[in-house]
Amino acid sequence: MRIDLVTLVVAEYDPAITFFTEVLGFDLVEDKPSLTTDGRPKRWVVVRPPGGQTGLLLARADGDDQAAVVGAQVAGRVGFFLEVDDFGATYRRMRDAGVEFVRPPRTEPYGQVAVFRDIAGNRWDLLGPA
Repeated sequence: MRIDLVTLVVAEYDPAITFFTEVLGFDLVEDKPSLTTDGRPKRWVVVRPPGGQTGLLLARADGDDQAAVVGAQVAGRVGFFLEVDDFGATYRRMRDAGVEFVRPPRTEPYGQVAVFRDIAGNRWDLLGPA
């Protein structure tokens, strides 16, 4: 058993794809036309870290209720965790690409960590080895 996908509600598909693939370095696994449950067109967009098993389903907000959670899927908490082998290089690359870090890097007993926001405004931990 494993978790295959986690839905991330975004304002628009293409800027989110660009952020996750070009800024974070994820792979674009799927981007194909699909339909909502009531037959309207949408896209099925999946990104995944290279070599990762769990992916993100990037879902464009559909309606006011969904638009209200863009950037607040976990009520302002850190809800996503990106573990990398080379923390320093990844941090510098992301910072230089314009990623907003809301907490600077620090060392904890479990390793290095810095908090950043994704394109929608959700908080993530960037994690690296101690």
